[in-house]
Order: sequence, then C-alpha cells, then structure tokens
Amino acid sequence: MTDLGDFGEHSAASNSERAGDAVESDSSASSGESTGTSGQPMDDFEATGVEPRGEDVGIGAVCVSQGLRVAEDGDETTLRAYVTQENRSDIRLGSYLLAPYPGESAGPGGDGETLFCRITSLEYDQQYHADDATEIHARRAMRADDVDEADYKFVAELEPVAVLYDDDGELKRRMTDRVPKPQTVIEQADDTEQIKTGLKMPEDGVFLGHLSVGGEKVTTAASPPTIDYRLKDDYEAGDPLIFRHSLIAGGTGSGKTHGAKNVLRQFLADERTYPMADGREVSPAVVQFDPQDEYAQMHDDNPDLESDFARRLEREGIAYGGHDDTTAFVPKVGSASYAAGHHRAQQLEFTIPFSMVHENPWLVAGSGLNDNQYGALVSVLLPRFREQYGPDATYDEFTTFLDDPALREELDESGRVHEATFDAVRRRVLGFNQIFDQDARPITDMVHEFVRPGGLSVVPTYHINDTRATETIVLALSSLLIDEKLSNDSTYERIKETPLVLGMDEAHNFLTDADSVQAGKVITKFTEAAKQGRKERLGLFLITQDPQDIHDAVFKQINTTVVLNLGDEDAIKSVNIPSNLESKVPYMEKGQMVVYSPDNSEPVELIGLSKCVTRHGRD
Repeated sequence: MTDLGDFGEHSAASNSERAGDAVESDSSASSGESTGTSGQPMDDFEATGVEPRGEDVGIGAVCVSQGLRVAEDGDETTLRAYVTQENRSDIRLGSYLLAPYPGESAGPGGDGETLFCRITSLEYDQQYHADDATEIHARRAMRADDVDEADYKFVAELEPVAVLYDDDGELKRRMTDRVPKPQTVIEQADDTEQIKTGLKMPEDGVFLGHLSVGGEKVTTAASPPTIDYRLKDDYEAGDPLIFRHSLIAGGTGSGKTHGAKNVLRQFLADERTYPMADGREVSPAVVQFDPQDEYAQMHDDNPDLESDFARRLEREGIAYGGHDDTTAFVPKVGSASYAAGHHRAQQLEFTIPFSMVHENPWLVAGSGLNDNQYGALVSVLLPRFREQYGPDATYDEFTTFLDDPALREELDESGRVHEATFDAVRRRVLGFNQIFDQDARPITDMVHEFVRPGGLSVVPTYHINDTRATETIVLALSSLLIDEKLSNDSTYERIKETPLVLGMDEAHNFLTDADSVQAGKVITKFTEAAKQGRKERLGLFLITQDPQDIHDAVFKQINTTVVLNLGDEDAIKSVNIPSNLESKVPYMEKGQMVVYSPDNSEPVELIGLSKCVTRHGRD
C-alpha cells in the first residue's frame, strides 16, 4: 500500500465476493431471510443491459452538444458527429462521410437526399466532469495495457461538401443548403458513384491516380475497389483540360518525372483524339523538352511491369507500355555529342537556322540588352542585315555584318544608332556561333517529322553544357510551335492542324520572372499561348521543382496543378492550393500528390501508380 493507493490487481469479482460475504453476515445476524416482493428468496439481482438492441449501422451520429448549423460562410458552419468506440481506429482526417436526411437516401436504391461531407478535425473530449491530469490517473494509465475509450467522447468535425440527390435515376450534386437532423446516423462513403459525384470527379478522361486520404487509397466494395481520378477530356462540359494547361510541381525524389511520364503516356493513348475545325478527329502530338534525358525512354516497355499489374491497368483503362512513335530530336551544338544507350528511340539531329531570329530577335538578345539596345537590334540592325544578305543568311554572316566599321559610323552619324549602343548590341550577340547553322538539318525543314499526330518528340539537352545554348534552343523551338499555333497565316499547316501538347521540364529555367528584354518577350509569348491555347488545341504541360520561380502571368493560366512533396515553404505557398492540403505537402511520400483543378473536381489527395507505365530510370 502506497500513498497513491493500492495499484495491485483489481477484480470486480472480488468486490462482489466481499459484498456477498457482508450480506450473508448481515442476514445471519437478522431474524429472517431476505426476500423479494413475491416472498421468494432473492439470491441474485437481475442484470440490466446497457447496450442497445439490434445491429449498429454506420460509425456514429450527428450531435448538437456544440450547435448544429450550416452556413454560406464556412467558418460559421458547425457540424459535428460522435463516433462510437469500435469505429474510432478506422477514422482519418479527410475521410468522406454520408449523412442522409430523415427518411431519405441518395444513390443506388434511394430517391432522396444525402449530405456528402469530409472530416476536418478529430478530438477526444471528457465523457464526465473529472480531472484526469493527476498522478493517480497517469500511474494507472502507465500500468494498463490499453485505454478505456468508454471514458471519453470521440468527436469528428465535418465540412459539408455537397448535397447528393437523385434526378430521374441520375445521381447529381448541389451546394449544401440543408442542415442534417440531430442524431442522424453517419456512414463512411464507400460507393464509387457517390464519392465521384460528391467530389465532382468526371467518370472518364485522362488518368492521374487513385483517390486517397492520408496516404491510403480510398476503397469501395466495387471491382476494382480503388477510385480512379481523371481529367475531363471531351467537349461536352467545356474544353478538354489538356488544353487548359497543367503544372506538376515536386521536389527531388518526389516521383515528379515518374508521374509526368505516366500522364504523358495517357495523352498518347491510341483512342485519344480531338476534333479540329475541319471536322477531322486527330490524335495529339507531344513535344517534350528534356533537360535530364529521361523522356525518350517512353519508347520502351518497363521491364519491371509484371503481367498482374498490366492486367489491372487494362481493367481500369490505363494506357501502358512503350510508345513506338517516339523520336529523340537531338540539337547539334558545337562538338557536344549525345549518347543514348538507355533508350531505343530513333534519333534525329537538327540545328536552329539563324533565319528564325528575324521572327524572334530576342533569341540573340541575351539577358543584357536594355530596351534601347533591343530597339536598335530589332528596328535597324536586323532589317538592314536582311536587306543586304537575304532572309536565309547565316549567323556568321550576321557577325561579319556587325564587324563593318563603316556601318557603325554611318548609323551613328545619321542618328539612328549611337555608337555606344551599336557596340553594346554587337557584344551581346556574339557567342552564338555554336548554336545557329550547325552541320545538321534545320528544324524548319523537319516540321512534318517533329510534329506528328500521335507522336512523341523529345528534345534532350543534357549533353549541352552551355546554359545559354540550352535556353536558346528550347525557346526557339517553343516559339516556332506557339507562333504557328496562334498565327492566322501559318507557314507550317502541320503545326496549325495538329492538337499539340508542349511539355517543358525544369520550366522555372525558361519562364522565370526576370528583369530583361528576353525574359519579358518569353513571358508575353507563353502567356498568350496559355490564353488562346484552348481554341487552338495547344496545351502547356509544365514540370518544375521551383514553382515559385515561374512568372505569375503564366501561372495564372494553369488550370490543373499537381503537387507532390515539396520541402520549401515559398514553393508550397506559390502553388495556391487550399490550406488544408497545403499542410500535408511536406509530409507526402513518393507518388502521393494533391490535385487542384477547380474545373474538374474538388481539391483531392491522390496516389499515383507505383510503377511507371513505360521504362524509367537508368540501369
């Protein structure tokens, strides 16, 4: 016995025995035997049941202990549910629940309305008014094997998402406009149709992953048990989201490239086509800029993709396997050589002709030209050069043109270009001799091969050590594609008449918010592409680990944002996802993602495929 009391084994039975001995002793001392009202001996008391009869349905019930209210302002909504003891271990933050209105049930077998909601917080509360923050309670807990949850209330706070209702056999959703009744039984949502309708998820489209909560896939009783998440891909409910632009953001090791390959492979599925203005149904072409030389592997099958996994993909309508129509377009830059032992895709070398600079003079502007110098280049020097040497003149001829001292003196004396400005322009445009007009076919002669309906063209730049050269090549090709797509007088009808996905890995290197003429021109071009992309069948597919560095004008045009693990606080803030999902981003495992696509669904958590559907990784 201690000052804290006896912490030895305690048995309810032993108490009963002692109580029984006391009763027997008392009865022995009395003159008669204890009897009931019938006069018969009362040896035992009748036990009273404390459990309700019947079988429990659901996981708990709506409670009103702290109010029950739904409001237009979510902060004023008070919706809580008591969760019964046996169900508490299965409940997670973010889980989806159903609360039917009295006598009604939406969905299969029902014709009423049901509140579809999501758990936003979980808490234990005291069942009875007692202080358990004491030495005695702590010591007892330390010696016990488990917690007696019957002593505590377990309450879930709920966020109404939508009201589900039946409309002539079709399940639909609307905004929450009814409050559930007190003691309404709540159940976990486990029907695919109800969950997809509640979250406004389309039934068909481009597969991204499987719905999850807290890193665990949401399962149902259906087959397959998982719930697929897809992006709308037809014109019945607006433009396909492929042409509303997508961004994949994730840190190193988050599964960013793995996930991007899986999405791009869905774009290239055999059955995926889009209607053009002339009535034709055309498969999209994909052009992917590849700084790490990983996407040409999409030509090959994944040797680690087992047959069982492949059958699961087939059942869910997910495209997989190497894409035969994959070509690596290798930029020829000086003496840099490209080695491709890690994939079997066809390789074609190309060069950027200097003639492209006449349409996009900022390609040779560099980051050092100011507005005055850029004006001299565009308005005076390039037109004069074209007039003297012709539209197909080379970069070497342009440098020779600028080396003419008589030209410098003439322009200065006429007041058209000051000699200091002339010198500054000349310095900035030097150093491109390894980029333009190399010993390879000009890309302008390869447009039909570069943009192919149903084809994947990968532009690897890993073998190029010069950052300036890499930027020039990527921006030159991007400009060619964007200009032709947006032009009313297209030079290359193949580009104009083919649905196009323009993929750019490490997009922050090219679409950054920088104070230079070149950066300004690039941002303007991509912003216009993003704004007009939907009607021209042009979609941007940007991939980055530094989303905060992408210019805001481009970012605002992105409709679908896929966020994997990011550790940088500024990067997480920049992707503009809801705060409840933002807090989960730093803790997500490889392949876990948050999808924020307002025109497609409510913000959701997903888990991507555990295996890449094409070859991925170096041996």
